[in-house]
Amino acid sequence: MRAPRGTQDILPGTSEKWQFVERKLMDICHRYNYKEIRTPIFEHTELFQRGVGDTTDIVQKEMYTFEDRGGRSITLRPEGTASTVRSFVQNKLFGLPNQPTKLFYIGPMFRYERPQQGRLRQFVQFGIEALGSNDPSIDAEVMGLAMNAYEELGLKSLTLVMNSLGDKDSREAHKQALIDHFSPHREELCADCQVRLEQNPLRVLDCKKDKDHPAMADAPSILDYLNDESRSYFEKVKAHLDRMGIEYVIDPNLVRGLDYYNHTAFEIMSRAEGFGAITTLSGGGRYNGLVEDIGGPETSGIGFALSIERLLMALEAEGVVLPIEEALDCYIVSLGEKAEEASVRLTHQLRQAGVQVDKDYLQRKMKGQFKSADRLNAKYVVVLGDREIEQNAVSVKDMETGQQEELPLEEVTEFLKKQLAGGKD
Repeated sequence: MRAPRGTQDILPGTSEKWQFVERKLMDICHRYNYKEIRTPIFEHTELFQRGVGDTTDIVQKEMYTFEDRGGRSITLRPEGTASTVRSFVQNKLFGLPNQPTKLFYIGPMFRYERPQQGRLRQFVQFGIEALGSNDPSIDAEVMGLAMNAYEELGLKSLTLVMNSLGDKDSREAHKQALIDHFSPHREELCADCQVRLEQNPLRVLDCKKDKDHPAMADAPSILDYLNDESRSYFEKVKAHLDRMGIEYVIDPNLVRGLDYYNHTAFEIMSRAEGFGAITTLSGGGRYNGLVEDIGGPETSGIGFALSIERLLMALEAEGVVLPIEEALDCYIVSLGEKAEEASVRLTHQLRQAGVQVDKDYLQRKMKGQFKSADRLNAKYVVVLGDREIEQNAVSVKDMETGQQEELPLEEVTEFLKKQLAGGKD
């Protein structure tokens, strides 16, 4: 038996990196005053059809959809925003006194697509959503949080790319310009783009197959169709980023792959050598109107999501070594029946006192137990023998210095707590 294609086992030695990254992301969210939300892994299919968009590749090609025993169409969540907004509406978070509602999530998502490096069928996303503010400064805050997260983890080869998709009127004018521009080339485009040209021409700009088509180079830019309100909003977002000292690049062809985006859209790219052909680390944008589409009151929103898998790939590409503590605080070596009984009691006491400790469970001889302590990189080894137990004395060895001390058994716990606390200082 093997794991399904497009999934992976995250084993000890690697899971510690995931834990470190997730703790760092949670810490940053705490500083920005974003609270965690946990939504179901599966939702009613209609949520994603309405929220993500019927014309998107996600809905048309990539969703894991099935019928449950009650005949209901259920889908494993392919992204986190729709579920978060559904929860926001269902639980009436818009009625809370503290607004905007600022949320973050970390969890598995599912998309049926060809597995490749950094792109799996089950993957883990971290994302944030800020609901209830039309202030351009919160757009800048969201992008700032994303850049801050990558930078604090040690990444340097980053580019923030952004665009404005404008409001509804701006997008309608731009859509018509795209239809007029691409229609003469319709038969030269891929089958998907021929459909997109009728249903959602903006998505043609996001096509991977037709990205090198000559018509792409001189396609109408959304920036030329922004009305005064949309242009003013975009200028304010850029001004806030300038005040924060965050560098960015404007890309008029950046549209993102989901239907709900409007006004600000952005991606963060990796410039690291050897990172791979897909350079996007994360992306997001503003989605005014999505809350209403899912049945809630008129509420603006903005957010972004990043792949933990791609984040770890970027760290590896830049040679960033995460400061993960791999040493064991203490290992207990026991020889004899009474010593083994005492080791069980001492191990439990140490763990209750906050000491990370392990012992032998394979009845190894002393040499084998010391080898196990070495493999676990134990800082201290406590040696218990039947004779020593009778004399109420045990040996505690500092594995770094080789220094060894004899202590009464009842003093071992406080001694190790003191030594380990000193070591951490």
